[in-house]
Amino acid sequence: MTKKQKKMLVRIFISAVLMVVLHFLPIKGYLRFFCYLVPYLVIGYDILLKAWKGIKNRQPFDESLLMALATVGAIAVAITGDGDYTEAVAVMLFYQVGEWFQSYAVGRSRKNISELMDIRPDYANIERDGNLERVDPDEVEIGSVIVVQPGEKVPIDGIILEGETTLNTSALTGESLPREAHAGDEVLSGCINMTGVLRLQTTKEFGESTASKILDLVENASSRKSKSEEFITKFARIYTPAVVYSAIALAVLPPLVRLSVFGLTADWGTWVYRALTFLVISCPCALVISIPLSFFAGLGGAGNAGVLIKGSNYMETLAQTKYVVFDKTGTLTQGVFEVEAVHHNKMEEERLLEYAALAESASSHPISKSLQRAYGRDIDRARVTDIQEISGNGVTAKVDGIFVAAGNDKLMRSLGIEPVSCHRAGTIIHMTIGGEYAGHIVISDIVKPQAKEAVASLKAAGVKKTVMLTGDAGKVADQVAKNLGIDQVYSELLPADKVEKVEELLGEKTEKERLAFVGDGINDAPVLSRADIGIAMGAMGSDAAIEAADVVLMDDDPMKIAKAIRISRKCLRIVYQNIWFAIGVKVICLILGAVGIANMWLAIFADVGVMIIAVLNAIRALFVKRL
Repeated sequence: MTKKQKKMLVRIFISAVLMVVLHFLPIKGYLRFFCYLVPYLVIGYDILLKAWKGIKNRQPFDESLLMALATVGAIAVAITGDGDYTEAVAVMLFYQVGEWFQSYAVGRSRKNISELMDIRPDYANIERDGNLERVDPDEVEIGSVIVVQPGEKVPIDGIILEGETTLNTSALTGESLPREAHAGDEVLSGCINMTGVLRLQTTKEFGESTASKILDLVENASSRKSKSEEFITKFARIYTPAVVYSAIALAVLPPLVRLSVFGLTADWGTWVYRALTFLVISCPCALVISIPLSFFAGLGGAGNAGVLIKGSNYMETLAQTKYVVFDKTGTLTQGVFEVEAVHHNKMEEERLLEYAALAESASSHPISKSLQRAYGRDIDRARVTDIQEISGNGVTAKVDGIFVAAGNDKLMRSLGIEPVSCHRAGTIIHMTIGGEYAGHIVISDIVKPQAKEAVASLKAAGVKKTVMLTGDAGKVADQVAKNLGIDQVYSELLPADKVEKVEELLGEKTEKERLAFVGDGINDAPVLSRADIGIAMGAMGSDAAIEAADVVLMDDDPMKIAKAIRISRKCLRIVYQNIWFAIGVKVICLILGAVGIANMWLAIFADVGVMIIAVLNAIRALFVKRL
């Protein structure tokens, strides 16, 4: 709780005690007026000042003016003997109680945001002359070696050169379980080094690092307003002056009609009291406060769960998502190729992998790297000569003086060897050793363990259609799609083809339905921008994809897609509940107030009570862990 909130609580307590005590004291006349003025000013002086400043700045029509007019008018009516000072103080008191609840709710959601802000590193350790020197992270260049000690935040994205540790990634991903990291692993800025000392080589400048990008997304999220927020802002501008003029008309016109038309007494006190009640009821606080607060809380709750939504307008779009289109590599799969099987081998499997790894030892291609990992031993390059890489086909080399070829069926046929076809889907590396066919190795991009469950959870969340777009061969794409339960798949696509397919899918959906595209690569940026809502993988994803996307999943978990949709739908439900509840109660009470059935106490409920209920309802958007 902030000092300002504590101060307000003290004011509320003093004012409430004084009001109750004065209500039972047998004092009358002007003494009673001056006594009640004390609790009134204690609780309402700032509202009166705001109303006065609004009038001076020629922007008078806001809730402060409504409260000032209603309470000052109620005091004036009480002076004439037709009202009660307690009502005037109570209106201001309960209004401030509602404001305190609103302040507390905003503070609670800001706390979630500030937890993300804690990922901002204050310094980086550079090793100079054998000593560690703290420098501003902005001063560290790409390729520099920095040292991160236990308990410190990783200041800049980098690759571990030395050391092993456990990383706390909860501020980035919302994942409470720590992650093991070793030499060669990439580490993102904003993680907390929990155990060992690390030496990192930086791969980005501070301004382009993960922590900086997240902070930029969070800080700018609230500036992108949803249609609901824009409607409420415009509504308040028209509604507030209309209410003030209506209250004036209610106070003046009926008494004049009674006097001039019917010849009855004007009864000014009754109609002024009704007009004041009308003003209190009509205050739009519940809508003006609770709607932005609901979105703000939703954005904070989503961020705490590892889903960064760049604005409440995107949250509104995400809630209407009925089509989800996936890129394959790095999105549904890990983007890491591994040897899955060895078939039709004429020698021991380990021996065949050894020949393949040695032949591919000079290549940096992911396929080559996967063969070297499968071999699992140090490569003795002295054993390999005459390496020739044939683009798009494979490699040939001499291993221990023996001719070895590793590649696709085109390479085999060019060497006069007929390859044996494989029934498995994946990348097939055919091997020939000493001029004879020796078997083939099946290499596949490993499907993420959560991918199948993620697709099922999307359908459970009401998504009508799931589609996969990939540049992979049809056989591989079809098998992945079948295993994961994806409805439709398009394979062997270039980046431009992906945009074209998304255009076709956008034409299929209805006007109210929205299409989301999920990707991670540089070539996905155009599609992310073209879709109704773009979702990027934040850990593995390229900077271009993250920049183009509207939603970023910080831990690359496809399960978070359905979670993001459920969070946005929950937030929208809360927004609509608050809108209908606030408007409905106010319309009923306004009618009752105009005809004289509602008194000032009902007006207090219609204003402050509705606002407190709406604010408490809005706070629910923060709690998304179980969604």
